[in-house]
Amino acid sequence: MTKDDIRAVLDRVLSWPPWRQEDAVRLLSEMGAQDERAAVLTDAQAAEVERRLADSNPEFLTLDEVRGRFARQRK
Repeated sequence: MTKDDIRAVLDRVLSWPPWRQEDAVRLLSEMGAQDERAAVLTDAQAAEVERRLADSNPEFLTLDEVRGRFARQRK
């Protein structure tokens, strides 16, 4: 994607109805804010990350194993 591609899209946005332009502004503003925010974990989530990082013998699944587990959960 080039700057010209972005400009073309933004030019189209200017032709939209005002309510739709407001949606675009909110969406793009939220995307920008997400880039600035740091991820915040709960204490339980942080403890789980620490536990997993400390595991000297982590278990990894193959793609087929992951697919099998998801298939079983869908039943």
